[in-house]
Amino acid sequence: MLTDSIEARNLIERLGNLVRADTRAACNEYGLKLVQVEALRYLTQCNHYSDTPQAVTEFLGLTKGTVSQTLKVLEQKGLLRKRGDANDKRLVHLNPTAKGRRLVERTMSAATVVQGIGKIPMSDNQVSVDSLRALLRSVQVANDLKTFAPCYTCRFNQKRKSDYFCRLTNEPLAEQDVALLCREHQYPIVKSKEITNL
Repeated sequence: MLTDSIEARNLIERLGNLVRADTRAACNEYGLKLVQVEALRYLTQCNHYSDTPQAVTEFLGLTKGTVSQTLKVLEQKGLLRKRGDANDKRLVHLNPTAKGRRLVERTMSAATVVQGIGKIPMSDNQVSVDSLRALLRSVQVANDLKTFAPCYTCRFNQKRKSDYFCRLTNEPLAEQDVALLCREHQYPIVKSKEITNL
């Protein structure tokens, strides 16, 4: 009989395969590779601290060369635009175009999984989301991985009366910014045994 951790890994792997199969089918329709859509999808979800080639490389866990070629194709297809940083001339920011955002919306549904989630009773659905979130966090913490999570869950995020503030960069954040992924994200510091209770 499989242990719970092995079965959980197998289930997550199988779900990942189903999502990738759906996305791959959409990629074929647009003449793109899976990695190109994954990079574009990430760039529609990240904040301005995290929209660089280096951040894409870290998020996807790929080589700089692979990411460089991926970004080049996206730019050639009019799905991505590069712009220099106003303060640091060495930095390049990557912004999906309107065409790129529309493509991500069309390829993001993962119909197989979305339909399956729709069949789960609402109370179980929330438990599943909470469990997956706790699992992701514990895997990231246990393996000292960059978290790439939304600002509002970061220990540096501070809610103020009319906006939010990042205590790491000492900059104000708009409400729409705090829902985006950040490569500088750090979970609040907790004791290791508390992680299992999140």
